[in-house]
Amino acid sequence: MSVPAGEPDPSSIRVLVADDDADIRDLVEFKLTQAGFAVQAVPDGLSAWEAFCADPPQLAVLDVMMPGLSGIDVLRKIRESDHAGVPVLLLSAKSRDSDVDTGFAVGADDYVIKPFSPRELLHRVNGMLARAR
Repeated sequence: MSVPAGEPDPSSIRVLVADDDADIRDLVEFKLTQAGFAVQAVPDGLSAWEAFCADPPQLAVLDVMMPGLSGIDVLRKIRESDHAGVPVLLLSAKSRDSDVDTGFAVGADDYVIKPFSPRELLHRVNGMLARAR
């Protein structure tokens, strides 16, 4: 796969994915890996925060409802960290306006409601990375 001039090689872009639903986590990991990203997938919020601290990614995809630390909790910690500018996409089955508003108020860059199209998720990730450059 050749990379257009001026575009970063996707394989050099690390994406952290956290979702306690193994099927969704595997789907997101597969779609992003297929697109050439280096993906680290973890099953819960605490693992996400530990992975983020150990080696901050270029982008994080966090499920809102996870045991222990929620995606919102992890997002808050990211926004208070030395790497507060890392783009974060929240995934959630919570679709009420108030839930979406909370996600953006805490600092999410995007919010995708489950169920979602894997292609749409990839478009959102690519858009967030383009805006972050």
